[in-house]
Amino acid sequence: RCLLYPPPTPTPRNSTQPCLHVDNLLPPTPITTSTMSMSAFRRSAQRLSSVNWSATVFKGDPELSAMVAGFRAWTAQADAMAEKYSAPPAPIDFATAKSSVRDVALVDALESMYKSSSPSAITYEWSEEEQAKKAELIKGAEAGLAFNQEMIDDTEKEIALLRTNRLSHDSSPSLMAEVYPDIAEEIEDEIENREWFKDTLNK
Repeated sequence: RCLLYPPPTPTPRNSTQPCLHVDNLLPPTPITTSTMSMSAFRRSAQRLSSVNWSATVFKGDPELSAMVAGFRAWTAQADAMAEKYSAPPAPIDFATAKSSVRDVALVDALESMYKSSSPSAITYEWSEEEQAKKAELIKGAEAGLAFNQEMIDDTEKEIALLRTNRLSHDSSPSLMAEVYPDIAEEIEDEIENREWFKDTLNK
């Protein structure tokens, strides 16, 4: 938006008129953040900084990988905006505006309004209800992470066992039973129940 001086009249297509942009003439509204919100933000930032985003758990599923990538892009954008708006806005150059328009009195009025206006601060607080919801989500995610880590540990142990006891034609039945206990138990049950032809094609 801008104010044209003199008022717009039919002009050739390529001609220009002095223009005073007024979008930024309103004084900035003070924004304050409660101590609770700032502490919660710092805790969230610490959690994010400690996450290993290159871990295998984030790459196993394409849908999860896409969600993680989108979340990381969102956090990066939030960090950039927080850095951008951490400092107060630069003062408006009313002198340049006065030299660009004919009606200097209007600019003087806008400058006076800008300097005399004191809008009330806007306080953003993270409600207790939302905090409880996020805490519940974090608790569930931590439980899922612990379960996945337990599965990873068990799988790694099983892989190590299979690599150490690689079967061959010379492997003994006791070694096979140690490496594959489920199969050994099934065989014992079949012998005990005299199911000699259980796994044959023609019963």
